[in-house]
Amino acid sequence: MTLITPAEATERFRNASQYYTTGRPTYPPLLIDRVADLIGLQRTDRVLDLGTGPGFLAIDFAPRAGHVTAIDPSADMLGVARTNAARAVVDVTFVQGSSYDLDPGFGQFRLVTIGRAFHWMDREDTLRRLDGLVEPGGAIVLFSDKSPDVPANAWTAAYRAVLDRYSAEDKLGASSRASLPSHDAVLLTSPFDAIERHSVVERRATPLERFADRLLSLGAAWTGLDPSRVLDATNEILAALAPYAREGIIHEVVEGQALIARRSRP
Repeated sequence: MTLITPAEATERFRNASQYYTTGRPTYPPLLIDRVADLIGLQRTDRVLDLGTGPGFLAIDFAPRAGHVTAIDPSADMLGVARTNAARAVVDVTFVQGSSYDLDPGFGQFRLVTIGRAFHWMDREDTLRRLDGLVEPGGAIVLFSDKSPDVPANAWTAAYRAVLDRYSAEDKLGASSRASLPSHDAVLLTSPFDAIERHSVVERRATPLERFADRLLSLGAAWTGLDPSRVLDATNEILAALAPYAREGIIHEVVEGQALIARRSRP
């Protein structure tokens, strides 16, 4: 089932893209290392980062691989990703495109990473296409993050209340995907049906203003937000979270997750 077309993705993240780098949590470095070790990633291997967004995963794996190709349908996102890669001084090839553009011309990859984007794709079609691109013994890894239910994350309820007000009109939001099969279920009916899950829990000290960027990095928020009201949204989220900050810092806990999927049969 297709949830969003490349054109819709481009429009949805046009405004949000500028807030991704400072707003979205990065993945724990230990999780990246664990995945690279489990996959047996070598400096001669090729990595494909599908739906790269601001390029977090492409940049993380670039020093651990021979070459990384990163794909995203949004030109705005790719502009952000290129800036981030240049700042990190890593070599990544960025390509504007979507999962529908995957074909044998891309070559073979040891690892395909997808971070916070698989739910937007036609997952069955994407996995069929990737079956022709992932080399024997290679893997697809779905990355995600969440805020565990711990005292340090007491701010999440206030954050969610503000987000819910702005995203109430979002027709492509989480509620519209609730009835869809889980990623696990989709993977189990694909060639990549050998699954394992890993996570790393990490304490972080995040400046309060970054949570305004986090809100504005969500395409869902922009469905109820005229660009002229960005300052209003910023002030609203900062006021809601101020009680949880100490000297302008919120000490949050982030859990980075990796769902590793390999073929059970050669």
